[in-house]
Amino acid sequence: MPAVSSPADSMTYRNDEPFARDLDVADPLGSYRDQFHIPKHHTGKSAIYLCGNSLGLQPKSARAIVDQELNDWANLAVEAHFQGRTPWYSYHEVFREMGARLVGAKPGEVVMMNSLTVNLHLMLVSFFRPEGRRTKILIDDPCFPSDIYAVKTHLETRGLDPEKHLAIAKPRSGEHCLRTEDIESLLKREGDSIALILLAGVNFFTGQAMDMARITEIGHRHGCVVGFDLAHAAGNLAMRLHEWNVDFACWCSYKYLNSGPGAVAGCFVHEKHGMNPDIARFGGWWGNDPETRFKMHLQPEFVPREGADGWQLSNPPILAMAPLKASLEIFDAAGIENLRMKSLRLTGYLRFLLDEISTDWWQIITPREPEAHGCQLSMLVKDHPRERFKALEAAGVMCDFREPNVIRVAPTPLYNTFHDCWRFAQILAEQP
Repeated sequence: MPAVSSPADSMTYRNDEPFARDLDVADPLGSYRDQFHIPKHHTGKSAIYLCGNSLGLQPKSARAIVDQELNDWANLAVEAHFQGRTPWYSYHEVFREMGARLVGAKPGEVVMMNSLTVNLHLMLVSFFRPEGRRTKILIDDPCFPSDIYAVKTHLETRGLDPEKHLAIAKPRSGEHCLRTEDIESLLKREGDSIALILLAGVNFFTGQAMDMARITEIGHRHGCVVGFDLAHAAGNLAMRLHEWNVDFACWCSYKYLNSGPGAVAGCFVHEKHGMNPDIARFGGWWGNDPETRFKMHLQPEFVPREGADGWQLSNPPILAMAPLKASLEIFDAAGIENLRMKSLRLTGYLRFLLDEISTDWWQIITPREPEAHGCQLSMLVKDHPRERFKALEAAGVMCDFREPNVIRVAPTPLYNTFHDCWRFAQILAEQP
């Protein structure tokens, strides 16, 4: 659809229900909500679902697409690899264009495969190449557990002690979010010892969106390879990974990308690396040149396919990929730029409503600047955090809780409404 105008910072909001309803009526993306299953509260009303940052809702089209693959399996069996409605042999190529548009890449720079952490390990094999003084990996704090587990264990498999070879960029004392200038200062001090920078595009805990373009430029200036975990950024931010010259990135697709629990993940490899067959990697038959893939034992040498596809290991899991196809078709129709524009208005409206509530039991730790956040607002709760979270659940709000005291709420533009935000704020205001 054509681009939507009216950025969030140009809007004047009001705290009343008719205003929220009017915003929904005027929303050019409002019809997309009907393409998703909205869960019900025990009262029978639609839940206020603000948990797309943890698990996206099911597209209504997913069932038919999965059923199609089941039918092809039943009726065609092995022949469905080449004769199915969407042939299984090349199924991953369905995402070649859509996946590239999603993250601002060129076709061939994105492949959907494995899970996020598996992809991170594969990228570490290729892009963490310690040599001389450059033996460290730089990560951010707070870091999602799976990432830090992957990095620490990877260091250990290389014979490197994480205590010595893991550098961590932390917020300043008394602050919750990282400052880009502090990352720059760290690299000025330690850049010649850092081989790889691996940061979150959007921090899972605070909701802060990092300046990926600037961090990539700074990292390259200091001789580092730069990669990002986009678990909370893919489907949330409008990105330009190719233009920003990011070396690699990985993301899951069950959060903002609505592809189901444990869904197939995504991986970006910049073409400057994807076109280089000599980069070290783990090989598997689906990463091999498709022209020789079925020579099997007659072709014992691994010859990687050009682009991100050359990092694949196994044939694609069709029944897991089908819901991803359903979701990305919706993203492609709506346009990530349009969704980001609505997201800024939606989250901006929610913050306005929260600012209107007179209370001191929470503090929003997500940055206020539009370019420094995605959908999510993280609320640091100062007293009885679990009890307050349970009270929200009882009132029909589906959000999530992160230890020790943060409630995360994420109005997502494909299926959340301005009225959802208004209802949530009313419930919140009624808490003692």
